[in-house]
Amino acid sequence: MPAFTVVIAPDSFKGTATAVDVADAIASGWASVRPNDVLRHFPMADGGEGTLDAFAAAVPGATRMPVTVQGPDDRPVDSCWLLLPDGTGVVELANTSGLGLLDRLRPLDAHTLGFGQAIAAALDHGVDRLLLAVGGSSSTDGGAGALTALGARFLDAEGQQIALGNRGLGDLDRVDLSDLRALPAGGATVLSDVTSPLLGPAGAASVFGAQKGADATQLRVMEANLAALATRMPAKADLPGTGAAGGTAFGLVAWGAVIAAGSGAVGDAVGLPGAISGADIVITGEGRFDDQSDAGKVASYVRGLAEAADVTALLVAGSIGAETRGFVGAQSLTELAGSSAAAMGDPLRYLRVAGTALAASGAEVAAARS
Repeated sequence: MPAFTVVIAPDSFKGTATAVDVADAIASGWASVRPNDVLRHFPMADGGEGTLDAFAAAVPGATRMPVTVQGPDDRPVDSCWLLLPDGTGVVELANTSGLGLLDRLRPLDAHTLGFGQAIAAALDHGVDRLLLAVGGSSSTDGGAGALTALGARFLDAEGQQIALGNRGLGDLDRVDLSDLRALPAGGATVLSDVTSPLLGPAGAASVFGAQKGADATQLRVMEANLAALATRMPAKADLPGTGAAGGTAFGLVAWGAVIAAGSGAVGDAVGLPGAISGADIVITGEGRFDDQSDAGKVASYVRGLAEAADVTALLVAGSIGAETRGFVGAQSLTELAGSSAAAMGDPLRYLRVAGTALAASGAEVAAARS
């Protein structure tokens, strides 16, 4: 049988398996059926949790740079940012100010100061460019915490620094950006899969506040406080993507950063388009494939690259809740395991099973197309 080149480019299955582990497990299952195929691992991310790991796995010479920051509940967090060989610094919000760092949710008081401290550490090192992965935020502070760490001052009517978090924005009278640190020479790019604006029914508070623990009353407070921030900052609140990470993207845009689709930016940085164009088969995946997957998620991005290169595309997902158009084969871990609980309890086992199943059916399709 012919040997194929297979690119394996999944996102993490959030809360259960990293993108690196997902790719390894799928590859293990595939190799058990087709040991002669060339398997190339490209663990992916869309700007959320796991973005740092995706770059570290895909870019030779990437170096983790340790940093201790003030976490979203004020406790110290031992974290890191990533230095790429070309002088780019990759900083991830999830491992500095993320939801997973909280013992209990703090919808009005969690903040992004630690994320800003990690950015400052990268600037201190002298990076030429910044890639800022903002998914997985625990807060809705509009990026005020991050900008505070970079030299901005958010002041009340008496000229005193307001408290960190969304609650503090309720006391905001003026913003002083005169001491805000300069962007690196190559600029800063915000990596996100979110297209929400800062405010309104599709905005940061309305769409994402509940998952950070906010009730209906707190959501109204969040919205009002973000609106107060918006009137005092040099950025457009209706710009798509500014609602990402509780409005952190808005604050970063006010700093001078630009927003880019996370999947595409990560894919370009790790060389995924070229790898897929030279492959016979590409396998992608994510925890849940649903109607939102077409809005810049990893699976839809990889599928698009496969279609452009006329390469067979296969999908693995924890669960599948939408039509898998464009994929010639798909496997659901929930269906393989018999329940979502069983799949989440041992995801790597069922990822290997999925890889085994795809190796049989997907390879046949690829052979027929070649």
